[in-house]
Amino acid sequence: MDILRCCVIDDEPLASQLIASYVEKTPSLQLVGAYSSAQDAIKTILNGQVDIVFLDIQMPQINGLEFAKILTNNCRVIFTTAYEQYAIQGFKVDALDYLLKPVSYDDFLASIEKAQRLIKAQRCCENKDSKQEYIIVKSEYRLIQIPTDDILYVEGLKDYVKISVSGEQKSIMTLMNMKTLEQALPSSKFMRVHRSFIVNTERIKVIERNQIVLGNKYIPVSDTYKQVFNDFIASRLLSQPREEM
Repeated sequence: MDILRCCVIDDEPLASQLIASYVEKTPSLQLVGAYSSAQDAIKTILNGQVDIVFLDIQMPQINGLEFAKILTNNCRVIFTTAYEQYAIQGFKVDALDYLLKPVSYDDFLASIEKAQRLIKAQRCCENKDSKQEYIIVKSEYRLIQIPTDDILYVEGLKDYVKISVSGEQKSIMTLMNMKTLEQALPSSKFMRVHRSFIVNTERIKVIERNQIVLGNKYIPVSDTYKQVFNDFIASRLLSQPREEM
Protein backbone atom coordinates (compact mmCIF):
# COMPACT_ATOMS: atom_id res chain seq x y z
CA MET A 1 0.00 0.00 0.00
CA ASP A 2 1.32 3.46 -0.90
CA ILE A 3 1.97 6.04 1.78
CA LEU A 4 -1.19 8.04 2.47
CA ARG A 5 -0.77 11.79 2.90
CA CYS A 6 -2.78 13.19 5.80
CA CYS A 7 -3.67 16.54 7.30
CA VAL A 8 -5.41 17.45 10.54
CA ILE A 9 -7.91 20.31 10.85
CA ASP A 10 -9.00 21.12 14.41
CA ASP A 11 -9.19 24.41 16.30
CA GLU A 12 -8.43 22.63 19.59
CA PRO A 13 -4.60 22.48 19.85
CA LEU A 14 -4.44 19.41 22.10
CA ALA A 15 -6.83 17.41 19.93
CA SER A 16 -4.92 18.43 16.79
CA GLN A 17 -1.58 17.48 18.34
CA LEU A 18 -2.90 14.07 19.39
CA ILE A 19 -4.10 13.10 15.91
CA ALA A 20 -0.96 14.53 14.33
CA SER A 21 1.16 12.39 16.67
CA TYR A 22 -0.83 9.29 15.66
CA VAL A 23 -0.16 10.05 11.99
CA GLU A 24 3.55 10.58 12.57
CA LYS A 25 4.03 7.27 14.38
CA THR A 26 2.12 5.23 11.78
CA PRO A 27 4.54 4.01 9.07
CA SER A 28 1.96 3.98 6.27
CA LEU A 29 1.04 7.64 6.80
CA GLN A 30 2.69 10.99 6.10
CA LEU A 31 1.69 14.20 7.90
CA VAL A 32 1.31 17.03 5.39
CA GLY A 33 0.17 19.58 7.97
CA ALA A 34 -1.96 20.41 10.99
CA TYR A 35 -4.28 23.40 10.71
CA SER A 36 -6.53 25.30 13.09
CA SER A 37 -9.11 26.17 10.42
CA ALA A 38 -10.44 24.91 7.12
CA GLN A 39 -9.37 28.14 5.41
CA ASP A 40 -5.73 27.47 6.25
CA ALA A 41 -5.84 23.99 4.76
CA ILE A 42 -7.93 24.54 1.63
CA LYS A 43 -5.12 25.34 -0.81
CA THR A 44 -3.08 22.27 0.18
CA ILE A 45 -6.12 20.01 -0.16
CA LEU A 46 -7.41 21.40 -3.45
CA ASN A 47 -3.93 21.12 -4.95
CA GLY A 48 -4.23 17.36 -4.51
CA GLN A 49 -1.61 17.02 -1.78
CA VAL A 50 -3.85 15.19 0.72
CA ASP A 51 -5.39 11.70 0.65
CA ILE A 52 -7.06 11.80 4.09
CA VAL A 53 -8.15 14.75 6.21
CA PHE A 54 -8.91 14.29 9.90
CA LEU A 55 -11.59 16.93 10.34
CA ASP A 56 -13.25 18.42 13.40
CA ILE A 57 -16.90 19.46 13.03
CA GLN A 58 -17.39 22.33 15.48
CA MET A 59 -15.09 25.04 14.11
CA PRO A 60 -15.43 28.81 13.57
CA GLN A 61 -16.30 30.39 10.20
CA ILE A 62 -16.90 27.11 8.31
CA ASN A 63 -17.73 23.89 10.12
CA GLY A 64 -16.45 20.47 9.18
CA LEU A 65 -19.71 19.29 7.60
CA GLU A 66 -19.84 22.25 5.22
CA PHE A 67 -16.15 21.95 4.42
CA ALA A 68 -16.46 18.24 3.58
CA LYS A 69 -18.97 19.07 0.84
CA ILE A 70 -16.41 21.04 -1.17
CA LEU A 71 -13.47 18.67 -0.96
CA THR A 72 -12.08 17.05 -4.09
CA ASN A 73 -12.99 13.49 -4.93
CA ASN A 74 -9.45 12.25 -4.20
CA CYS A 75 -9.52 13.41 -0.56
CA ARG A 76 -11.32 11.26 2.01
CA VAL A 77 -12.68 12.57 5.32
CA ILE A 78 -12.45 11.04 8.77
CA PHE A 79 -14.36 13.17 11.27
CA THR A 80 -12.92 13.62 14.77
CA THR A 81 -15.42 15.23 17.11
CA ALA A 82 -16.76 15.24 20.65
CA TYR A 83 -20.37 15.28 19.42
CA GLU A 84 -21.95 11.96 18.45
CA GLN A 85 -25.19 13.60 17.24
CA TYR A 86 -23.54 14.60 13.94
CA ALA A 87 -22.75 11.03 12.91
CA ILE A 88 -25.63 10.66 10.42
CA GLN A 89 -24.85 14.03 8.84
CA GLY A 90 -21.22 13.02 8.66
CA PHE A 91 -21.91 9.92 6.60
CA LYS A 92 -24.29 11.87 4.34
CA VAL A 93 -21.28 13.85 3.11
CA ASP A 94 -19.47 10.58 2.31
CA ALA A 95 -17.20 10.58 5.35
CA LEU A 96 -15.04 7.50 5.57
CA ASP A 97 -15.33 7.28 9.36
CA TYR A 98 -16.51 9.14 12.45
CA LEU A 99 -14.31 9.07 15.56
CA LEU A 100 -15.38 10.39 18.95
CA LYS A 101 -12.90 12.33 21.08
CA PRO A 102 -10.77 11.48 22.87
CA VAL A 103 -9.63 9.26 20.00
CA SER A 104 -7.64 6.18 21.00
CA TYR A 105 -4.80 4.93 18.83
CA ASP A 106 -6.62 1.60 18.33
CA ASP A 107 -9.69 3.40 16.92
CA PHE A 108 -7.39 5.56 14.80
CA LEU A 109 -5.69 2.49 13.31
CA ALA A 110 -9.03 0.83 12.60
CA SER A 111 -10.07 3.89 10.57
CA ILE A 112 -6.79 3.90 8.69
CA GLU A 113 -7.19 0.23 7.76
CA LYS A 114 -10.66 1.01 6.41
CA ALA A 115 -9.24 3.98 4.48
CA GLN A 116 -6.48 1.86 2.97
CA ARG A 117 -8.95 -0.76 1.73
CA LEU A 118 -11.24 1.84 0.18
CA ILE A 119 -8.49 3.91 -1.44
CA LYS A 120 -6.79 0.81 -2.83
CA ALA A 121 -10.08 -0.32 -4.40
CA GLN A 122 -10.75 3.16 -5.76
CA ARG A 123 -7.31 3.46 -7.33
CA CYS A 124 -7.64 0.00 -8.83
CA CYS A 125 -10.90 1.00 -10.50
CA GLU A 126 -9.36 4.25 -11.75
CA ASN A 127 -6.45 2.38 -13.30
CA LYS A 128 -8.80 -0.04 -15.06
CA ASP A 129 -11.10 2.71 -16.31
CA SER A 130 -8.87 5.77 -16.52
CA LYS A 131 -10.30 6.59 -19.95
CA GLN A 132 -13.97 6.65 -18.93
CA GLU A 133 -15.82 8.01 -21.94
CA TYR A 134 -19.35 8.37 -20.65
CA ILE A 135 -21.59 8.40 -17.60
CA ILE A 136 -25.15 7.12 -17.23
CA VAL A 137 -27.67 9.09 -15.19
CA LYS A 138 -31.37 8.70 -14.42
CA SER A 139 -33.62 11.56 -15.52
CA GLU A 140 -37.43 11.53 -15.59
CA TYR A 141 -37.62 7.71 -15.40
CA ARG A 142 -35.11 7.34 -18.21
CA LEU A 143 -31.47 6.26 -18.19
CA ILE A 144 -29.37 8.63 -20.28
CA GLN A 145 -25.83 7.95 -21.48
CA ILE A 146 -23.74 11.13 -21.67
CA PRO A 147 -20.28 11.24 -23.27
CA THR A 148 -18.02 13.06 -20.80
CA ASP A 149 -16.37 15.00 -23.64
CA ASP A 150 -19.76 16.57 -24.43
CA ILE A 151 -20.40 17.86 -20.91
CA LEU A 152 -19.87 21.63 -20.69
CA TYR A 153 -20.56 22.12 -16.99
CA VAL A 154 -22.54 20.78 -14.05
CA GLU A 155 -24.63 22.99 -11.78
CA GLY A 156 -25.81 21.95 -8.32
CA LEU A 157 -29.44 22.76 -7.42
CA LYS A 158 -30.21 21.53 -3.88
CA ASP A 159 -30.90 17.79 -4.25
CA TYR A 160 -30.48 17.83 -8.03
CA VAL A 161 -27.72 18.54 -10.51
CA LYS A 162 -28.16 20.07 -13.93
CA ILE A 163 -25.82 18.77 -16.63
CA SER A 164 -25.27 21.06 -19.61
CA VAL A 165 -24.38 19.07 -22.72
CA SER A 166 -22.94 20.42 -25.96
CA GLY A 167 -25.45 20.40 -28.79
CA GLU A 168 -28.44 19.95 -26.47
CA GLN A 169 -30.78 22.89 -25.94
CA LYS A 170 -32.14 21.49 -22.67
CA SER A 171 -29.94 20.53 -19.74
CA ILE A 172 -30.31 17.09 -18.14
CA MET A 173 -31.65 17.11 -14.56
CA THR A 174 -30.89 14.20 -12.26
CA LEU A 175 -31.39 13.49 -8.55
CA MET A 176 -27.81 13.44 -7.29
CA ASN A 177 -25.41 15.50 -5.20
CA MET A 178 -22.41 17.33 -6.60
CA LYS A 179 -19.82 15.26 -4.79
CA THR A 180 -21.13 11.97 -6.20
CA LEU A 181 -21.02 13.31 -9.75
CA GLU A 182 -17.61 14.89 -9.21
CA GLN A 183 -16.26 11.48 -8.19
CA ALA A 184 -17.69 9.92 -11.37
CA LEU A 185 -16.17 12.47 -13.76
CA PRO A 186 -12.53 12.18 -14.95
CA SER A 187 -10.44 14.48 -12.73
CA SER A 188 -8.08 15.11 -15.65
CA LYS A 189 -10.84 17.05 -17.43
CA PHE A 190 -13.24 18.32 -14.81
CA MET A 191 -12.63 20.92 -12.10
CA ARG A 192 -14.77 22.23 -9.25
CA VAL A 193 -14.67 26.04 -9.44
CA HIS A 194 -17.57 26.87 -7.12
CA ARG A 195 -19.68 25.06 -4.58
CA SER A 196 -22.40 24.87 -7.24
CA PHE A 197 -20.34 24.40 -10.42
CA ILE A 198 -18.04 21.83 -12.03
CA VAL A 199 -16.62 22.70 -15.46
CA ASN A 200 -15.07 20.73 -18.29
CA THR A 201 -11.68 22.46 -18.56
CA GLU A 202 -11.27 21.32 -22.15
CA ARG A 203 -14.40 23.31 -23.05
CA ILE A 204 -13.22 26.61 -21.55
CA LYS A 205 -12.76 29.16 -24.34
CA VAL A 206 -13.08 32.49 -22.54
CA ILE A 207 -12.42 33.73 -19.00
CA GLU A 208 -13.74 37.20 -18.26
CA ARG A 209 -13.65 39.12 -14.98
CA ASN A 210 -13.24 36.09 -12.77
CA GLN A 211 -15.97 34.22 -14.65
CA ILE A 212 -15.81 31.30 -17.05
CA VAL A 213 -17.82 31.85 -20.22
CA LEU A 214 -19.40 28.73 -21.69
CA GLY A 215 -21.81 29.71 -24.44
CA ASN A 216 -24.29 32.12 -22.86
CA LYS A 217 -23.48 30.96 -19.34
CA TYR A 218 -21.21 32.94 -17.02
CA ILE A 219 -19.85 30.67 -14.29
CA PRO A 220 -18.28 32.32 -11.22
CA VAL A 221 -15.03 31.13 -9.68
CA SER A 222 -15.42 31.37 -5.90
CA ASP A 223 -12.66 32.46 -3.54
CA THR A 224 -12.36 28.90 -2.21
CA TYR A 225 -11.28 27.56 -5.61
CA LYS A 226 -9.72 30.69 -7.10
CA GLN A 227 -6.07 29.91 -6.30
CA VAL A 228 -6.24 26.36 -7.69
CA PHE A 229 -8.00 27.60 -10.82
CA ASN A 230 -5.43 30.38 -11.27
CA ASP A 231 -2.65 27.80 -10.99
CA PHE A 232 -4.37 25.68 -13.65
CA ILE A 233 -4.64 28.66 -16.03
CA ALA A 234 -1.09 29.85 -15.32
CA SER A 235 0.30 26.42 -16.21
CA ARG A 236 -1.21 26.78 -19.69
CA LEU A 237 -0.44 30.41 -20.48
CA LEU A 238 2.02 30.86 -23.35
CA SER A 239 4.72 33.56 -23.13
CA GLN A 240 2.84 35.40 -20.42
CA PRO A 241 3.77 36.26 -16.84
CA ARG A 242 1.58 34.64 -14.21
CA GLU A 243 -1.37 36.89 -13.38
CA GLU A 244 -4.50 36.76 -11.29
CA MET A 245 -7.72 36.55 -13.25
